[in-house]
Amino acid sequence: MKSDYEGLQRNIRKIKTPGIEVWVNQYPDKIYTISLDIPEFTCICPKTGLPDFADIKIDYRPQKYCAELKSLKYYMNFYRNIGIFHEHVINKIMEDFVAACKPRWVRITGDFNPRGGIKTTVTREYKRK
Repeated sequence: MKSDYEGLQRNIRKIKTPGIEVWVNQYPDKIYTISLDIPEFTCICPKTGLPDFADIKIDYRPQKYCAELKSLKYYMNFYRNIGIFHEHVINKIMEDFVAACKPRWVRITGDFNPRGGIKTTVTREYKRK
């Protein structure tokens, strides 16, 4: 079964997402970790058009900037109507998060609910050089 979402995967890196706003970290000289948990993430399966549900976890070590949570919530809600594979959504979130926050280090994990008896977990890490 083909869906209208399939064509999106070829250009997923170019999809226009809402911006993730930041605020200035007053402790850029300190190494500490911020953990964010988005337990109600949803997107659309590009094959079936059915909703996918996940718990997205973001652990990061800020440098100059920290993620502003209201804009991050709007950013995550954007995916609600987007047909995107699990692997693509985690990579896209990583690209956008790194571009906005410029962290020292970040790990993003998507723990997706089982679909067809298969549970998917996708993790990506980034470390500033």
